[in-house]
Amino acid sequence: MRYDIYLPVLRLQPYVKHLVISESGDEVQTYRVLPDTALVVGFQYRGSLSVEHQGQQQLLQRSGITGLLHGYRTFCSAPRTGTVLVMFTETGAAHFTRLPLHELFEQSTALLNCFNTAEISSLEDRLNTARHDRELLRLVQSFLLSQLIERPADKLVTGALGIIHQCKGTVRIVALAQMLNTSASPLEKRFRAMVGASPKKFANIVRARHTLMAIEQNRLPLAEQLLAYYDQAHFIKDFKQFSSYTPEQYLAMVRRRKQS
Repeated sequence: MRYDIYLPVLRLQPYVKHLVISESGDEVQTYRVLPDTALVVGFQYRGSLSVEHQGQQQLLQRSGITGLLHGYRTFCSAPRTGTVLVMFTETGAAHFTRLPLHELFEQSTALLNCFNTAEISSLEDRLNTARHDRELLRLVQSFLLSQLIERPADKLVTGALGIIHQCKGTVRIVALAQMLNTSASPLEKRFRAMVGASPKKFANIVRARHTLMAIEQNRLPLAEQLLAYYDQAHFIKDFKQFSSYTPEQYLAMVRRRKQS
């Protein structure tokens, strides 16, 4: 399996963190994807991909978008499946569709539901016949540039994102709104539309990712500090939904892995 990361063209860099060309091997592969802080678009130019849903494998469309997730997802790729992934910045996807992004929360849907059907079909056909990575990247980025919606950055949302990351997700939403000289209601409305989740759910994702990283890096004081934040029992439940493990189980697994 290969997973090659590419920087986008300069015009897309405010909106796209990077692009990925991923190809599976000669056998069926199953893998787990943990929640991240931005939406992802995928274009399959070869093979097929499915996601586990209620114990069943659900075949995904050739071109799709996945909103922010509250829990991990298990994917299965057919042999030699090839995909171009677009990893947006946290507010980047809002510059390519007028659909309120919170409607995609916990959803994976076909791009046909968000963009012009004929344009998506044409792009899929051209990706199918592309001969090398450079051509795949050119086609996807040309499509994105054709869909780019010029709109000013929402400074309120940008400020909220900065504080949430600085606090590693340990901030109460009322306090967050006060820091930004606003109230919780307008902050939540604008944040959900631009980012794809409420500030609280987004902060939970950030805190879970920092906790997981702290455990993996053996920075136990930081992990304990994040776990000790308010509503510990609720967060432990969220962490298990996030990773399929409790923090204690994950720590034990990491320790066993390092000892082996």
